Amino acid sequence: MSDSTGPRETGAQEREEVPEGDTRDDARDDGSAVSDSHVVDGRADSVPTTVGAVAADAGGVRRTVDTGVPPGVEVAAAWSWRVVVIVLAAAVLGFVLSYLSQVVIPVIVAILLTALLAAPTRALRKAGLGAGPSAGISVVGTIVLVAGLLTLVGATIQSSFTELSSQVTAGLQELRDMAKVNLNITDADLQNYLDNARQWVTSGSGIGARAAEFGTTASHVVAGLFITLFATFFFLYQGGQIWSWLVRLFPRVARERVDSSARQAWVTLTAYVRATILVAATDAIGITIGAVALQLPAWPAIGVLVFVGAFVPIVGALVSGFVAVIIAFVAKGWVAALIMLAVVVGVQQLESHVLQPFLLGRAVSVHPLAVILAIATGVVVAGIVGALVAVPLAATTNTIVKHLAGRDDAAPPEKATPRRA
Repeated sequence: MSDSTGPRETGAQEREEVPEGDTRDDARDDGSAVSDSHVVDGRADSVPTTVGAVAADAGGVRRTVDTGVPPGVEVAAAWSWRVVVIVLAAAVLGFVLSYLSQVVIPVIVAILLTALLAAPTRALRKAGLGAGPSAGISVVGTIVLVAGLLTLVGATIQSSFTELSSQVTAGLQELRDMAKVNLNITDADLQNYLDNARQWVTSGSGIGARAAEFGTTASHVVAGLFITLFATFFFLYQGGQIWSWLVRLFPRVARERVDSSARQAWVTLTAYVRATILVAATDAIGITIGAVALQLPAWPAIGVLVFVGAFVPIVGALVSGFVAVIIAFVAKGWVAALIMLAVVVGVQQLESHVLQPFLLGRAVSVHPLAVILAIATGVVVAGIVGALVAVPLAATTNTIVKHLAGRDDAAPPEKATPRRA
């Protein structure tokens, strides 16, 4: 008789392997009830099938010992500890990113700028320029464009400051009269509120704390700006080499999947950034045309504000458009404010029902509810920056998950997976 072999597995249970030549009726049929039983002292006792542990007796015969844990509980426990490990890993990663936010945020902004400037940089290289000059021209051109917009906004506000201040004073007086009539607020109450606000602003704690916070924030903004510019330049100049180095940090068996997933995510990110630029420009042009038609002061500033706000989908353009409505109310009254509100709502409808579905299409297929929840989560976690990066992060994550699950909507982009260890 040969030595007994290892246990044969059926479902969630281990069974004793019948030695060759054994003719026991109790174990001759794998499909019998005894084949799903526990063997104790060489005797088969029929018991309900449960998940158990595998043990061995003195003779070396392996058998299943009933632990009394139902299969559902064991599966739930296995899932639970894995979920706990994932949550803890995500918490540690979030803590590290928060601690290094002064570096992480500029790098994220640089990635978004790289997605935007990749096309013009590629066009310059096709025109005969080298990789370095093409990247430098793209970065310098972006700086010049932003500086020109800020100069235009500043000059517009300065030229219309006197008119705007008088209109704001008249508007505040109208709001004050409305508050006195509708809210039963007296002049003494209003004066008391103003005095309290003035005292808080002029107090040492208010000015000192705000000045210190502003100085720290300004230094961080300047440092982050330089990190963003340098990172954007090198991403455009040597992005392929940097990505190849990062891929080689992963195990060999995972490199191809990591590379293909990241390239799919990059396609989604570039499509999102370009579509967002077009949507933001459309919002700004539409609302600016309304402001010019109503002869509102500082209309270039309104256009730039709407353009920047539109980078936060759904919410950004609505909030910046509401600022235009307030300016219309202060400068021109209720009728102009209602007209401006109609313009803002019309532009929003055009964006939601025509521009976003047409421009984004299936490249960035994220449900509107997911967009709202992502923006809300981003605001809670990282404030304004979180609101800006929440939607592209959700879109790229969705693309990566679909790619790894084998449900890509389009053919994968051309790739060049590094082979060197």
